[in-house]
Amino acid sequence: LGQADLLRRAMGKKKKEVLDAEYVPFSDGMKAHGYSPAAIKALWDVLVPFSDYAFNKAHTAAYGLISYWTAYLKQHYAAEYMAALLTSVKDDKDKMAIYLNECRRMKIQVLPPDVNESHADFTPVGTDIRFGLTAIRNVGSNVVDGVVSAREEKGRYTDFNDFMEKVPALVCNKRVVESLIKAGAFDEMKHRRRALVVIHESAVDQYVDIKKNEAIGQDSLFADMGSMDDASGFGVFGASVAIPDIDDWDKMTLLGHEREMLGLYVSDHPLFGVEHLIASATDMPVSQLAETDDGRTVVVGGILSAVTRKMTKQGNPWAMVMLEDLEGAVEVMFFPQSYVAASVHLVEDAVVLIKGRVDRRDDIPKLIANEVTVPDLSVGPRGPVVVSLPTPRCTPPVVERFKEVLSAHPGTTEVHLQLVGGDKTTMVRLDEKLRVRATPALFADLKALLGTGCLPTGA
Repeated sequence: LGQADLLRRAMGKKKKEVLDAEYVPFSDGMKAHGYSPAAIKALWDVLVPFSDYAFNKAHTAAYGLISYWTAYLKQHYAAEYMAALLTSVKDDKDKMAIYLNECRRMKIQVLPPDVNESHADFTPVGTDIRFGLTAIRNVGSNVVDGVVSAREEKGRYTDFNDFMEKVPALVCNKRVVESLIKAGAFDEMKHRRRALVVIHESAVDQYVDIKKNEAIGQDSLFADMGSMDDASGFGVFGASVAIPDIDDWDKMTLLGHEREMLGLYVSDHPLFGVEHLIASATDMPVSQLAETDDGRTVVVGGILSAVTRKMTKQGNPWAMVMLEDLEGAVEVMFFPQSYVAASVHLVEDAVVLIKGRVDRRDDIPKLIANEVTVPDLSVGPRGPVVVSLPTPRCTPPVVERFKEVLSAHPGTTEVHLQLVGGDKTTMVRLDEKLRVRATPALFADLKALLGTGCLPTGA
């Protein structure tokens, strides 16, 4: 039965060279059971053409109908369809990365998790999709149930202290709260993530004590000061943890924590603004390595999300690195010979191009590196920067944040805003005060705010 299953797999691959390799064990097996060479050839001549399709009519009809359904849903209910698709692979970060990139291509913005907006799974929000809370590391379904039920029963959370007051005790766990903070689930409350991380442990201790006392019927001494909430800073149960006014982490630290908690970048990506430069210098995105022939030499590019340096038994240095682009990640091996020249470039968060040989001996493809280079990321487009924005998204908060982004990148390049609404498109040339320096950093900030579809292909 084992040999028969190998033959079945070879037929399923629909590759003649793979099937031909199974002929000898097939023939030997039939001879051992007393079949003549003519009978062996007759049966093989049936199997080979059958492997070209290997589906019965009912199977084909079912696949055709499912393909029609999914194509219809993707076209007419794009956000709902992609939200369901992301939920179905929420435990597979590589597939999630591929579908997140597909959302970007479809101009669907995937919003970060939010304690006031998110549910357990990915949910459609108009034409956007909201990240589900259960996809956050250390946040289980019981915690999510507590967050959502408290929100529905007691109202939206107004700030961090209000959240800690309203949620049940099982949510008041230091690891859970820290994970929510680093994933960006409190960002809409205008709290800085670093400030919340600084005080989250003392906040949890304080609110856990209050909830324990409440559970045994001992009201806080300040319970009757609820009406003085706004003036005094005391919550309903007499607790209020001061949140320090300190600067947040830098962008890469914020994104690093976000990736740690969510498994991938969501609110922004280090490659936003330079993806066109990476694409022009590589053979394929990382996600296509799984379909690439074993042994083929290719060039791929992205950011080094992890670097592990080791020594061979002979004392020679080598390294394993994780290269990540917008669609996935691949493990790359730098053995001693290639490591010597490459080591200076093997730094976490570095954007690099790697030339190497595809290794598909295992289920998950790897890359055996030959060389690494650092691309020139300073190249920007000529002419005005054209930013496209759907009219429904042109709200005062978005416009204000848009101005802040432009002001953070002052320069001499004009900015044209293209407002798209139905069949009507309006082009507006922005004030000279909002001229910018057209750099990958600007494009990254614009895409993080407005989605990757806000800029033309190649920007």
